[in-house]
Amino acid sequence: MSRTYPYAESHGVLRGMPSEGRSRSAIIDELATIATDEDARWETGQCSGTMYCGDHDHYAFMAQVYERFAHVNVLQRDMCPSATRFEGEIIAMTLDMLHADAVTDSEPVGIITTGGSGSILHAVLAYREQARAERNISQPNFVKPETGHPAFDKACHLLGIEMRQVPVDPTTTRADPAAMNEAIDADTIAMVGSACNYGYGTIDPIEDLGQIALDRNIGFHVDGCLGGFILPWGQELGYDIPLFDFRVPGVTSISADTHKYGYGFKGTSVLTFRDISLRNGQYFYMTDWTGGKYASPGIEGSRSGGLLAATWAAMVSLGKEGYMGYAKQIFETAFAMQEAVKSHSELRIVGDPTFCFSFTSDDFNIYHVNDSLSTKGWRLNGQQYPDSIHMAVTRPQIRPGLVEAWADDLDEAVTYAHQHSDETPLSGAIYGGVEGGPTEESGDFIRSIMENMMDRQQALPVV
Repeated sequence: MSRTYPYAESHGVLRGMPSEGRSRSAIIDELATIATDEDARWETGQCSGTMYCGDHDHYAFMAQVYERFAHVNVLQRDMCPSATRFEGEIIAMTLDMLHADAVTDSEPVGIITTGGSGSILHAVLAYREQARAERNISQPNFVKPETGHPAFDKACHLLGIEMRQVPVDPTTTRADPAAMNEAIDADTIAMVGSACNYGYGTIDPIEDLGQIALDRNIGFHVDGCLGGFILPWGQELGYDIPLFDFRVPGVTSISADTHKYGYGFKGTSVLTFRDISLRNGQYFYMTDWTGGKYASPGIEGSRSGGLLAATWAAMVSLGKEGYMGYAKQIFETAFAMQEAVKSHSELRIVGDPTFCFSFTSDDFNIYHVNDSLSTKGWRLNGQQYPDSIHMAVTRPQIRPGLVEAWADDLDEAVTYAHQHSDETPLSGAIYGGVEGGPTEESGDFIRSIMENMMDRQQALPVV
């Protein structure tokens, strides 16, 4: 299948607007075939992350809810007051999970965004606006450990903010508080710590960083986009998970993705603030527009009420008991998979992770292990500096027999890596998965991928 034009051979390629419409039944039949084929890739439980729920009954339930409100524009609240209820209660449930009750000197609030990158962008915007208004900062900078998500770099790029990236301890893969403190100056608006970081699944020393934020009078965002909806339940289950939420003084905002371990549809995340004054920087007002007075609570304008309704329904249908039950199974599976990795002296777990873990090798190129695992149907994610591969354990992995299959396939993968240690591996590190192809640091490979992506976005020539 062509990466540039997928399904071209089986379903053809549209080279412009069709002159006549197709029947709905034909369209549904075509899409059903594609969806079934693509679902089969992750239903085995061999895909890292990506599909956090994997429960088709749950998806069907949310789809029913979504259908009722998909056509609704939540920007028009007089027409759909239900959106205010859904949004408010999603935020309230998330604040409860993140222990906002520990905040006694301010009013914790939140907003719903379109995903982790959206929450991060809104958080950085809030800190820029606050620093501009309260500290008269015109040349702001933001501090993050190098393991922080690239969405922070993207946000700073879009908002005209200097990004200051701080190296981490390569052994622990956790932020170095002293180095973070050193990077802060009078123009620093905020810094970030991860709970947990994407690459290694390790949690930064949030309490130490929170104290620095208090001492230096800057904002402190905790990126819980990945771990925000599972780490709290791990704490309640008794796992050794350090504090990272609003119980930590100095934490001023937290992002947590409802479309990951919140088990909602893709396209929602919650950004929470310790104090309402910080959220106020999200609002946009234009009172003298010819179309009338315009206001929006965030960067987006029109949004579908379907996603709010479906997310609300997912959270309410599960409740604490449901989330705790799935979290227990995920943590147990993750630690069992890590034990299989540790059984090989050639492999090394990076840092001290929980549900998401990364491993590497000092004996051979770890991508040889991935090459072998990929032939068995595994789809893992790749890191670099150092080369490593990681597994974010989700609900599809908790199925019976998965851990045993992982252990057996890993045994063969290690043997394969030894046998092919003098060869160049076929896979490399690309965010979202270890893609096949040459591993080049020169950037030529990445540029070719970006060119293919742009080709897909451009109209094909009419022939």
